[in-house]
Amino acid sequence: MRLPDLTAFGPGFRWGAATAAYQIEGAVAEDGRSPSIWDTFCAVPGAVDGGDTGEHACDHYHRWREDVGLMRELGLGAYRFSVAWPRVVPGGTGAVNRAGLDFYDRLVDALCEAGIRPNVTLYHWDLPQVLQDRGGWPVRETAQAFADYAAVVAARLGDRVTDWATINEPLCTAWIGHLEGLMAPGLTDLTAAVRAAFHLHLAHGLAAQAVRAASPGPVRLGITNNLSTCEPATSGEADKAAAQRADGHINRWWLDPVLGRGYPGDMLEVYGVDLPERPGDLATIAQPLDWLGVNYYFPQIVADDPGAVPYFRQVPGPGPRTGMDWEVHAAGLEELLLRLAHEYGVRELVVTESGAAYRDVVSPDGAVHDPERAAYVTEHVAATARAAAAGAPVTGFYVWSLLDNFEWAYGYDKRFGLVHVDYATQRRTIKDSGYLYADLIGEHRRLTHRPTSSG
Repeated sequence: MRLPDLTAFGPGFRWGAATAAYQIEGAVAEDGRSPSIWDTFCAVPGAVDGGDTGEHACDHYHRWREDVGLMRELGLGAYRFSVAWPRVVPGGTGAVNRAGLDFYDRLVDALCEAGIRPNVTLYHWDLPQVLQDRGGWPVRETAQAFADYAAVVAARLGDRVTDWATINEPLCTAWIGHLEGLMAPGLTDLTAAVRAAFHLHLAHGLAAQAVRAASPGPVRLGITNNLSTCEPATSGEADKAAAQRADGHINRWWLDPVLGRGYPGDMLEVYGVDLPERPGDLATIAQPLDWLGVNYYFPQIVADDPGAVPYFRQVPGPGPRTGMDWEVHAAGLEELLLRLAHEYGVRELVVTESGAAYRDVVSPDGAVHDPERAAYVTEHVAATARAAAAGAPVTGFYVWSLLDNFEWAYGYDKRFGLVHVDYATQRRTIKDSGYLYADLIGEHRRLTHRPTSSG
Protein backbone atom coordinates (compact mmCIF):
# COMPACT_ATOMS: atom_id res chain seq x y z
CA MET A 1 0.00 0.00 0.00
CA ARG A 2 1.32 3.40 -0.98
CA LEU A 3 2.08 5.57 2.04
CA PRO A 4 0.67 9.11 2.19
CA ASP A 5 2.76 12.26 2.12
CA LEU A 6 3.89 12.85 5.69
CA THR A 7 6.13 15.85 5.13
CA ALA A 8 3.61 18.22 6.76
CA PHE A 9 4.26 16.57 10.12
CA GLY A 10 7.20 17.99 12.04
CA PRO A 11 9.88 15.91 13.76
CA GLY A 12 8.06 16.14 17.10
CA PHE A 13 4.83 14.64 15.73
CA ARG A 14 3.55 11.91 18.09
CA TRP A 15 2.34 8.60 16.71
CA GLY A 16 0.28 6.63 19.17
CA ALA A 17 -2.61 4.31 19.91
CA ALA A 18 -5.38 4.64 22.46
CA THR A 19 -7.35 2.48 24.90
CA ALA A 20 -9.70 2.92 27.87
CA ALA A 21 -9.53 1.27 31.27
CA TYR A 22 -12.88 -0.50 31.36
CA GLN A 23 -12.46 -1.73 27.80
CA ILE A 24 -9.17 -3.56 28.36
CA GLU A 25 -8.22 -3.98 32.01
CA GLY A 26 -10.58 -6.63 33.35
CA ALA A 27 -9.89 -7.44 37.02
CA VAL A 28 -13.01 -5.50 37.98
CA ALA A 29 -13.10 -6.86 41.53
CA GLU A 30 -9.37 -7.12 42.24
CA ASP A 31 -7.08 -5.10 44.52
CA GLY A 32 -9.77 -2.87 45.96
CA ARG A 33 -11.49 -1.67 42.79
CA SER A 34 -15.17 -0.85 43.35
CA PRO A 35 -17.99 -1.27 40.81
CA SER A 36 -18.45 1.40 38.16
CA ILE A 37 -21.62 2.43 36.37
CA TRP A 38 -20.53 0.19 33.52
CA ASP A 39 -20.38 -2.86 35.76
CA THR A 40 -23.94 -2.03 36.76
CA PHE A 41 -25.10 -1.31 33.20
CA CYS A 42 -23.63 -4.58 31.91
CA ALA A 43 -25.77 -6.47 34.43
CA VAL A 44 -28.99 -5.09 32.93
CA PRO A 45 -30.53 -7.75 30.66
CA GLY A 46 -30.29 -6.70 27.02
CA ALA A 47 -28.20 -3.60 27.68
CA VAL A 48 -25.04 -5.02 26.06
CA ASP A 49 -24.92 -7.21 22.97
CA GLY A 50 -24.34 -10.84 23.81
CA GLY A 51 -24.66 -10.15 27.52
CA ASP A 52 -20.95 -9.25 27.47
CA THR A 53 -19.21 -7.44 30.33
CA GLY A 54 -15.82 -5.91 31.05
CA GLU A 55 -15.12 -8.43 33.79
CA HIS A 56 -12.14 -9.93 31.96
CA ALA A 57 -11.83 -7.85 28.75
CA CYS A 58 -8.21 -8.06 27.52
CA ASP A 59 -6.83 -8.86 30.99
CA HIS A 60 -4.52 -5.88 30.56
CA TYR A 61 -4.38 -5.51 34.34
CA HIS A 62 -2.23 -8.65 34.39
CA ARG A 63 -0.78 -8.55 30.86
CA TRP A 64 0.31 -4.92 30.67
CA ARG A 65 3.99 -5.85 30.26
CA GLU A 66 3.15 -7.86 27.14
CA ASP A 67 1.07 -4.98 25.83
CA VAL A 68 3.87 -2.47 26.32
CA GLY A 69 6.06 -4.89 24.35
CA LEU A 70 3.53 -4.80 21.52
CA MET A 71 3.64 -1.00 21.56
CA ARG A 72 7.41 -1.14 21.17
CA GLU A 73 7.11 -3.61 18.31
CA LEU A 74 4.73 -1.21 16.54
CA GLY A 75 7.14 1.67 17.08
CA LEU A 76 4.65 3.80 18.99
CA GLY A 77 5.97 7.05 20.35
CA ALA A 78 2.96 7.65 22.60
CA TYR A 79 0.19 5.71 24.33
CA ARG A 80 -3.12 7.20 25.38
CA PHE A 81 -4.84 5.31 28.19
CA SER A 82 -7.34 6.09 30.91
CA VAL A 83 -7.16 5.72 34.66
CA ALA A 84 -10.10 3.96 36.32
CA TRP A 85 -11.59 6.24 38.98
CA PRO A 86 -13.10 3.27 40.93
CA ARG A 87 -9.69 1.61 41.02
CA VAL A 88 -7.98 4.67 42.51
CA VAL A 89 -10.72 6.14 44.73
CA PRO A 90 -13.19 3.27 45.21
CA GLY A 91 -15.54 5.35 47.31
CA GLY A 92 -15.68 8.08 44.68
CA THR A 93 -14.36 10.46 47.34
CA GLY A 94 -12.13 10.01 50.35
CA ALA A 95 -9.68 7.17 50.84
CA VAL A 96 -7.18 6.42 48.08
CA ASN A 97 -6.58 2.83 47.05
CA ARG A 98 -2.79 2.55 46.88
CA ALA A 99 -2.91 -0.76 45.01
CA GLY A 100 -4.86 0.92 42.22
CA LEU A 101 -2.42 3.81 41.98
CA ASP A 102 0.50 1.39 42.06
CA PHE A 103 -0.81 -0.33 38.92
CA TYR A 104 -0.73 2.88 36.92
CA ASP A 105 2.61 3.84 38.47
CA ARG A 106 4.16 0.60 37.16
CA LEU A 107 2.57 1.08 33.75
CA VAL A 108 3.91 4.63 33.43
CA ASP A 109 7.38 3.48 34.46
CA ALA A 110 7.34 0.76 31.80
CA LEU A 111 6.19 3.18 29.12
CA CYS A 112 8.92 5.65 29.98
CA GLU A 113 11.53 2.91 29.97
CA ALA A 114 10.31 1.86 26.51
CA GLY A 115 10.55 5.42 25.20
CA ILE A 116 6.76 5.70 24.86
CA ARG A 117 5.20 8.95 26.05
CA PRO A 118 2.15 8.41 28.30
CA ASN A 119 -0.98 10.46 27.60
CA VAL A 120 -3.39 9.98 30.51
CA THR A 121 -7.16 10.42 30.30
CA LEU A 122 -8.68 10.88 33.74
CA TYR A 123 -12.26 9.96 32.85
CA HIS A 124 -13.35 7.52 30.17
CA TRP A 125 -16.89 6.85 31.39
CA ASP A 126 -16.32 4.56 34.40
CA LEU A 127 -17.91 6.64 37.17
CA PRO A 128 -17.82 4.86 40.55
CA GLN A 129 -21.28 3.42 41.12
CA VAL A 130 -21.32 4.87 44.62
CA LEU A 131 -21.32 8.36 43.08
CA GLN A 132 -24.11 7.40 40.71
CA ASP A 133 -26.08 6.33 43.76
CA ARG A 134 -25.62 9.88 45.10
CA GLY A 135 -26.93 11.45 41.88
CA GLY A 136 -24.10 11.01 39.37
CA TRP A 137 -23.24 13.64 36.79
CA PRO A 138 -26.55 15.52 37.06
CA VAL A 139 -25.46 16.75 40.51
CA ARG A 140 -22.75 19.33 41.16
CA GLU A 141 -20.93 17.36 43.85
CA THR A 142 -19.70 14.86 41.25
CA ALA A 143 -17.70 17.58 39.51
CA GLN A 144 -15.80 18.43 42.70
CA ALA A 145 -15.28 14.75 43.46
CA PHE A 146 -13.71 14.35 40.02
CA ALA A 147 -11.32 17.25 40.63
CA ASP A 148 -10.24 15.73 43.94
CA TYR A 149 -9.59 12.37 42.27
CA ALA A 150 -7.70 14.08 39.44
CA ALA A 151 -5.41 15.77 41.95
CA VAL A 152 -4.59 12.39 43.50
CA VAL A 153 -3.57 10.91 40.15
CA ALA A 154 -1.59 13.97 39.07
CA ALA A 155 0.32 14.09 42.34
CA ARG A 156 1.39 10.45 41.91
CA LEU A 157 2.11 10.32 38.17
CA GLY A 158 2.85 13.93 37.30
CA ASP A 159 6.62 13.57 37.72
CA ARG A 160 6.60 11.41 34.56
CA VAL A 161 3.30 12.22 32.83
CA THR A 162 3.13 15.54 31.03
CA ASP A 163 0.14 15.02 28.72
CA TRP A 164 -3.27 14.94 30.43
CA ALA A 165 -6.84 14.81 29.14
CA THR A 166 -9.55 15.51 31.67
CA ILE A 167 -12.57 13.83 30.07
CA ASN A 168 -13.05 11.68 27.00
CA GLU A 169 -16.09 12.38 24.85
CA PRO A 170 -18.44 14.01 27.37
CA LEU A 171 -21.09 13.92 24.64
CA CYS A 172 -21.38 10.14 25.07
CA THR A 173 -21.77 10.37 28.83
CA ALA A 174 -24.40 13.12 28.66
CA TRP A 175 -26.36 12.49 25.48
CA ILE A 176 -26.00 8.72 24.96
CA GLY A 177 -25.92 7.84 28.65
CA HIS A 178 -28.55 10.24 29.99
CA LEU A 179 -30.74 11.15 26.99
CA GLU A 180 -30.71 8.09 24.71
CA GLY A 181 -30.19 5.46 27.39
CA LEU A 182 -27.83 3.41 25.25
CA MET A 183 -24.81 3.74 27.53
CA ALA A 184 -24.33 3.81 31.29
CA PRO A 185 -26.15 4.92 33.36
CA GLY A 186 -28.94 4.18 30.88
CA LEU A 187 -31.24 7.17 31.47
CA THR A 188 -33.65 8.85 29.04
CA ASP A 189 -34.15 12.20 30.75
CA LEU A 190 -33.45 15.46 28.90
CA THR A 191 -33.16 17.53 32.07
CA ALA A 192 -30.71 15.06 33.60
CA ALA A 193 -28.75 14.99 30.34
CA VAL A 194 -28.34 18.78 30.14
CA ARG A 195 -27.37 19.00 33.79
CA ALA A 196 -24.90 16.13 33.31
CA ALA A 197 -23.40 17.96 30.33
CA PHE A 198 -22.92 21.11 32.38
CA HIS A 199 -21.34 19.28 35.31
CA LEU A 200 -19.02 17.36 33.00
CA HIS A 201 -17.79 20.72 31.70
CA LEU A 202 -17.47 22.04 35.24
CA ALA A 203 -15.58 18.88 36.20
CA HIS A 204 -13.21 19.49 33.32
CA GLY A 205 -12.46 23.02 34.48
CA LEU A 206 -12.04 22.08 38.13
CA ALA A 207 -9.83 19.13 37.21
CA ALA A 208 -7.70 21.31 34.94
CA GLN A 209 -7.02 23.57 37.91
CA ALA A 210 -6.41 20.58 40.20
CA VAL A 211 -3.97 18.81 37.87
CA ARG A 212 -1.95 21.95 37.31
CA ALA A 213 -1.79 22.58 41.05
CA ALA A 214 -0.99 19.01 42.10
CA SER A 215 1.43 17.82 39.43
CA PRO A 216 5.10 17.93 40.44
CA GLY A 217 6.11 18.26 36.79
CA PRO A 218 5.09 20.27 33.72
CA VAL A 219 1.50 19.88 32.53
CA ARG A 220 0.10 19.89 28.99
CA LEU A 221 -3.64 19.68 29.50
CA GLY A 222 -6.50 19.05 27.09
CA ILE A 223 -9.93 17.51 26.64
CA THR A 224 -11.11 15.14 23.91
CA ASN A 225 -14.39 15.51 22.02
CA ASN A 226 -15.98 13.28 19.41
CA LEU A 227 -16.85 15.61 16.57
CA SER A 228 -18.52 15.21 13.18
CA THR A 229 -19.15 17.22 10.08
CA CYS A 230 -22.88 17.92 9.77
CA GLU A 231 -24.54 18.27 6.37
CA PRO A 232 -28.22 18.50 5.42
CA ALA A 233 -29.72 15.51 3.63
CA THR A 234 -31.43 17.82 1.10
CA SER A 235 -31.35 21.48 0.10
CA GLY A 236 -34.65 22.07 1.89
CA GLU A 237 -34.78 24.68 4.63
CA ALA A 238 -36.00 22.17 7.22
CA ASP A 239 -33.01 19.89 6.64
CA LYS A 240 -30.61 22.86 6.67
CA ALA A 241 -32.00 23.87 10.05
CA ALA A 242 -31.64 20.26 11.22
CA ALA A 243 -27.98 20.27 10.19
CA GLN A 244 -27.46 23.43 12.22
CA ARG A 245 -29.06 21.76 15.24
CA ALA A 246 -26.92 18.67 14.69
CA ASP A 247 -23.80 20.83 14.64
CA GLY A 248 -24.94 22.43 17.89
CA HIS A 249 -25.76 19.13 19.56
CA ILE A 250 -22.61 17.29 18.43
CA ASN A 251 -19.99 20.01 18.07
CA ARG A 252 -20.72 23.52 19.33
CA TRP A 253 -22.28 22.51 22.66
CA TRP A 254 -19.04 20.74 23.53
CA LEU A 255 -16.55 23.16 22.00
CA ASP A 256 -17.91 26.61 22.77
CA PRO A 257 -17.94 26.54 26.59
CA VAL A 258 -14.43 25.09 27.01
CA LEU A 259 -13.08 27.56 24.44
CA GLY A 260 -14.54 30.57 26.22
CA ARG A 261 -17.62 31.21 24.08
CA GLY A 262 -20.25 30.12 26.56
CA TYR A 263 -23.13 27.84 25.66
CA PRO A 264 -24.69 28.29 22.19
CA GLY A 265 -27.95 30.18 22.59
CA ASP A 266 -29.78 28.33 19.83
CA MET A 267 -29.21 25.01 21.60
CA LEU A 268 -30.33 26.38 24.95
CA GLU A 269 -33.61 27.17 23.22
CA VAL A 270 -33.79 23.70 21.64
CA TYR A 271 -33.24 21.93 24.95
CA GLY A 272 -35.37 24.30 27.01
CA VAL A 273 -33.59 23.31 30.23
CA ASP A 274 -32.08 25.87 32.61
CA LEU A 275 -28.40 25.31 33.27
CA PRO A 276 -27.42 24.76 36.93
CA GLU A 277 -24.92 27.61 36.58
CA ARG A 278 -23.42 29.59 39.44
CA PRO A 279 -21.37 32.80 39.23
CA GLY A 280 -17.88 32.06 37.98
CA ASP A 281 -18.71 28.65 36.49
CA LEU A 282 -18.21 29.67 32.86
CA ALA A 283 -14.76 31.03 33.66
CA THR A 284 -13.89 27.78 35.43
CA ILE A 285 -15.08 25.74 32.45
CA ALA A 286 -13.00 27.84 30.06
CA GLN A 287 -9.64 27.03 31.63
CA PRO A 288 -6.78 27.53 29.13
CA LEU A 289 -6.09 24.43 27.06
CA ASP A 290 -2.65 23.37 25.92
CA TRP A 291 -4.21 21.14 23.26
CA LEU A 292 -7.60 19.97 22.04
CA GLY A 293 -8.27 16.34 21.23
CA VAL A 294 -10.37 15.34 18.22
CA ASN A 295 -12.02 11.92 18.02
CA TYR A 296 -13.46 11.47 14.54
CA TYR A 297 -15.21 8.41 13.13
CA PHE A 298 -17.93 9.38 10.64
CA PRO A 299 -19.82 12.31 9.12
CA GLN A 300 -23.38 13.27 9.97
CA ILE A 301 -25.85 13.66 7.12
CA VAL A 302 -29.09 14.71 8.77
CA ALA A 303 -32.74 15.33 8.05
CA ASP A 304 -35.36 17.18 10.02
CA ASP A 305 -37.23 15.04 12.54
CA PRO A 306 -39.86 16.77 14.68
CA GLY A 307 -40.30 13.71 16.90
CA ALA A 308 -38.00 14.54 19.81
CA VAL A 309 -35.15 16.79 20.93
CA PRO A 310 -32.80 17.62 19.21
CA TYR A 311 -35.11 17.19 16.20
CA PHE A 312 -32.89 15.55 13.61
CA ARG A 313 -32.11 12.05 12.40
CA GLN A 314 -29.09 10.65 10.63
CA VAL A 315 -29.43 9.64 6.98
CA PRO A 316 -27.03 7.06 5.49
CA GLY A 317 -24.35 8.57 3.27
CA PRO A 318 -23.02 7.23 -0.03
CA GLY A 319 -19.59 6.06 1.13
CA PRO A 320 -18.36 2.61 2.19
CA ARG A 321 -19.27 1.51 5.70
CA THR A 322 -17.39 -0.06 8.59
CA GLY A 323 -18.47 -2.98 10.75
CA MET A 324 -20.23 -0.41 12.96
CA ASP A 325 -22.28 0.65 9.91
CA TRP A 326 -20.50 4.01 10.01
CA GLU A 327 -19.71 5.77 6.74
CA VAL A 328 -16.02 6.10 5.88
CA HIS A 329 -15.32 9.73 4.97
CA ALA A 330 -11.74 10.75 5.74
CA ALA A 331 -12.23 14.22 4.26
CA GLY A 332 -14.46 14.99 7.24
CA LEU A 333 -11.46 14.79 9.56
CA GLU A 334 -9.55 17.26 7.41
CA GLU A 335 -12.55 19.61 7.42
CA LEU A 336 -12.93 19.46 11.21
CA LEU A 337 -9.25 20.11 11.88
CA LEU A 338 -9.27 23.15 9.60
CA ARG A 339 -12.48 24.45 11.16
CA LEU A 340 -10.99 24.20 14.65
CA ALA A 341 -7.87 26.02 13.50
CA HIS A 342 -9.57 28.79 11.55
CA GLU A 343 -12.99 29.31 13.16
CA TYR A 344 -12.00 28.55 16.75
CA GLY A 345 -8.35 29.53 16.65
CA VAL A 346 -7.18 26.39 18.46
CA ARG A 347 -3.39 26.54 18.76
CA GLU A 348 -2.68 22.81 19.09
CA LEU A 349 -4.75 19.87 17.88
CA VAL A 350 -4.29 16.16 18.46
CA VAL A 351 -6.23 13.43 16.66
CA THR A 352 -6.83 11.42 19.81
CA GLU A 353 -8.95 8.70 18.19
CA SER A 354 -9.31 7.47 14.63
CA GLY A 355 -10.19 3.91 13.77
CA ALA A 356 -12.64 1.39 12.36
CA ALA A 357 -14.22 -1.92 13.32
CA TYR A 358 -14.26 -4.84 10.90
CA ARG A 359 -14.84 -8.58 11.23
CA ASP A 360 -11.27 -9.75 11.69
CA VAL A 361 -10.21 -13.38 11.90
CA VAL A 362 -6.90 -15.15 12.32
CA SER A 363 -6.10 -16.78 8.98
CA PRO A 364 -4.67 -20.28 8.59
CA ASP A 365 -1.26 -18.64 8.11
CA GLY A 366 -1.55 -17.23 11.65
CA ALA A 367 -1.90 -13.64 10.46
CA VAL A 368 -4.82 -11.21 10.55
CA HIS A 369 -5.34 -9.69 7.13
CA ASP A 370 -7.45 -6.53 7.45
CA PRO A 371 -6.99 -4.50 4.26
CA GLU A 372 -10.07 -2.34 4.96
CA ARG A 373 -8.64 -1.09 8.25
CA ALA A 374 -5.21 -0.58 6.71
CA ALA A 375 -6.83 1.58 4.04
CA TYR A 376 -8.89 3.43 6.66
CA VAL A 377 -5.81 4.30 8.73
CA THR A 378 -3.88 5.38 5.65
CA GLU A 379 -6.72 7.60 4.40
CA HIS A 380 -7.23 9.29 7.77
CA VAL A 381 -3.51 9.89 8.29
CA ALA A 382 -3.44 11.40 4.80
CA ALA A 383 -6.42 13.65 5.65
CA THR A 384 -4.63 14.79 8.82
CA ALA A 385 -1.50 15.52 6.80
CA ARG A 386 -3.48 17.59 4.30
CA ALA A 387 -4.98 19.59 7.15
CA ALA A 388 -1.53 20.16 8.62
CA ALA A 389 -0.22 21.30 5.25
CA ALA A 390 -3.12 23.78 5.07
CA GLY A 391 -2.28 25.28 8.45
CA ALA A 392 -3.98 23.12 11.08
CA PRO A 393 -1.61 22.85 14.09
CA VAL A 394 -1.81 19.05 14.45
CA THR A 395 0.87 17.51 16.66
CA GLY A 396 -0.22 13.89 17.04
CA PHE A 397 -2.32 10.99 15.77
CA TYR A 398 -3.66 8.10 17.87
CA VAL A 399 -5.33 5.06 16.34
CA TRP A 400 -8.32 3.62 18.14
CA SER A 401 -7.50 1.10 19.31
CA LEU A 402 -4.29 -0.63 20.30
CA LEU A 403 -6.21 -3.83 21.12
CA ASP A 404 -9.52 -5.37 20.22
CA ASN A 405 -11.57 -4.76 23.34
CA PHE A 406 -14.94 -4.49 25.06
CA GLU A 407 -16.74 -2.04 22.80
CA TRP A 408 -19.28 -0.77 25.33
CA ALA A 409 -22.90 -1.65 24.44
CA TYR A 410 -21.65 -3.59 21.38
CA GLY A 411 -19.76 -6.05 23.57
CA TYR A 412 -16.92 -8.00 21.98
CA ASP A 413 -18.38 -8.35 18.49
CA LYS A 414 -16.83 -5.13 17.17
CA ARG A 415 -13.05 -5.24 16.70
CA PHE A 416 -11.17 -1.95 16.38
CA GLY A 417 -7.66 -3.06 17.31
CA LEU A 418 -4.34 -2.90 15.54
CA VAL A 419 -3.78 -6.04 17.58
CA HIS A 420 -6.21 -8.98 17.47
CA VAL A 421 -7.19 -10.48 20.83
CA ASP A 422 -8.46 -14.03 21.17
CA TYR A 423 -10.62 -13.50 24.23
CA ALA A 424 -10.66 -17.20 25.15
CA THR A 425 -6.88 -17.49 25.31
CA GLN A 426 -5.86 -13.79 25.49
CA ARG A 427 -3.44 -14.43 22.64
CA ARG A 428 -2.41 -11.22 20.89
CA THR A 429 -1.68 -11.06 17.14
CA ILE A 430 -0.58 -7.89 15.38
CA LYS A 431 -2.82 -7.34 12.36
CA ASP A 432 -1.65 -6.24 8.93
CA SER A 433 -3.01 -2.78 9.78
CA GLY A 434 -0.70 -2.70 12.79
CA TYR A 435 2.29 -3.40 10.60
CA LEU A 436 1.08 -0.76 8.15
CA TYR A 437 0.89 1.75 10.98
CA ALA A 438 4.42 0.80 12.02
CA ASP A 439 5.50 1.50 8.43
CA LEU A 440 3.90 4.96 8.58
CA ILE A 441 5.72 5.71 11.81
CA GLY A 442 9.00 4.48 10.37
CA GLU A 443 8.57 6.47 7.17
CA HIS A 444 7.92 9.67 9.11
CA ARG A 445 10.97 9.12 11.26
CA ARG A 446 13.04 8.55 8.14
CA LEU A 447 11.75 11.79 6.60
CA THR A 448 12.44 13.87 9.71
CA HIS A 449 15.76 12.31 10.70
CA ARG A 450 18.57 14.77 10.28
CA PRO A 451 21.92 13.00 10.57
CA THR A 452 24.70 15.07 12.05
CA SER A 453 27.69 15.88 9.87
CA SER A 454 31.10 14.45 10.72
CA GLY A 455 34.66 15.50 10.11
